[in-house]
Amino acid sequence: MRIFDTHAHYDDRAFDEDREELIASLKDKGVEAVTNIAVSLNSSQVAVEYTKKYDFFYGTVGVHPSDIDEMEKFDEIPLLKELALKNEKIVAVGEIGLDYHYDNIDKQVQQKWFAAQMELAKEIKLPIVVHSRDAAKDTLDIMTASKAKDIGGVVHCYSYSKEQARDYLNMGFFFGIGGVLTFKNAKAIKEVVDYVPLESIVLETDAPYLSPDPFRSKRNDSSRLPYVAQAIADIKHVSVEQVYEETWNNALRLYRISQ
Repeated sequence: MRIFDTHAHYDDRAFDEDREELIASLKDKGVEAVTNIAVSLNSSQVAVEYTKKYDFFYGTVGVHPSDIDEMEKFDEIPLLKELALKNEKIVAVGEIGLDYHYDNIDKQVQQKWFAAQMELAKEIKLPIVVHSRDAAKDTLDIMTASKAKDIGGVVHCYSYSKEQARDYLNMGFFFGIGGVLTFKNAKAIKEVVDYVPLESIVLETDAPYLSPDPFRSKRNDSSRLPYVAQAIADIKHVSVEQVYEETWNNALRLYRISQ
């Protein structure tokens, strides 16, 4: 089996005590590729460093909606562009998007920088990694206005309805599926996985977050993706080997990696 974890955060503090040991162990567990996803300018810089340090790591550049205040203080788009263009293993702009979960947020500021980072992706010809939480309509509206269909990318940790999934399918986007799929109360995402063709699904952990059952609430890492792959296989009535193979190829197409 070949596993491509398309979305992880190995620069997170949760890995400070054993990061090197854990990453060194992943290949022995079938994890042959990882994309370390940025959430800020600093983590974008770290993502670049990881692509140089670990031969099976790819990275992204971008600012998460929860960290968007830094973009308001200083427009970091030129710096993100420079980081991306300097390293061919930077494969996307992300994670970017909207997060309306908390009350003390400025929706207009999030929307402004979501659109701006999509323009960056369009300019440097990279796909986007979209974060959308409690912002279904605005996310889709802004992506449509920005012609995200021409950019391409993945909706990370997809959490909306089957009906909304149709809109993203029509835009040619991939769906990032992770540990939530294994939760007993995850009826909506199970319906989405049943509906979305396997050719549009990629595996992701969001490590250190969202561990699958039976590790729920514990630190997540890429070695736990077999639980997600098996859940997809059960829903799709295909072999887990087929899930590994197709999601691997999907990840290569998503990130436009030639192998």
